Amino acid sequence: MKLIKTEEELKSLIAADEWMVDILKNVEKLQLPDSWICAGFIRSKVWDCLHEKEYRTPLADIDVIYFDKVNLSDNYEKQHEQELTKYLPDVPWSVKNQARMHVVNNSEPYQSSIDGIAHFPEIPTAIGVRLSNGKLEIAAPHGIKHLVAGIVAPTPYFQKDSPRYEVYLNRVRNKQWESSWSKLQIVY
Repeated sequence: MKLIKTEEELKSLIAADEWMVDILKNVEKLQLPDSWICAGFIRSKVWDCLHEKEYRTPLADIDVIYFDKVNLSDNYEKQHEQELTKYLPDVPWSVKNQARMHVVNNSEPYQSSIDGIAHFPEIPTAIGVRLSNGKLEIAAPHGIKHLVAGIVAPTPYFQKDSPRYEVYLNRVRNKQWESSWSKLQIVY
């Protein structure tokens, strides 16, 4: 198995997966502002590849994020989920507007979707992918080094000296990623 080292290699891995491309195409149809599919959608694909899994590890949801300061209602997010469900009914959609998620996360307002991604708890989760005019784009505010090496570490916002560090620890405990991907290195 060839290890992934660059964003271009990560894009190639995603582009070769018909299921992922189909999901990306359907999200692109919505034309949501500053939209990305993030977190486990990419992380699990890379970790499955690192672990040479024959089958995809099931995902709890497909995280779609966007940034819209005008329509902040969570009802608007639900409408987008319903629209995506019309396209792909068997996909567990989760759509969140990063322009309002700072309230949920008790932080300063985010300036964009990528700023929201940068505030995710773990570095390998803090990644997004999208199709923009049919072209794959990656958003990795903390890089892809941890992701492709199978290292789980907190983002700067959730470091050990932060009051939010406990959130990181609880997610690592609750997610139990090492039960699905035994080669992971988890930083405590």
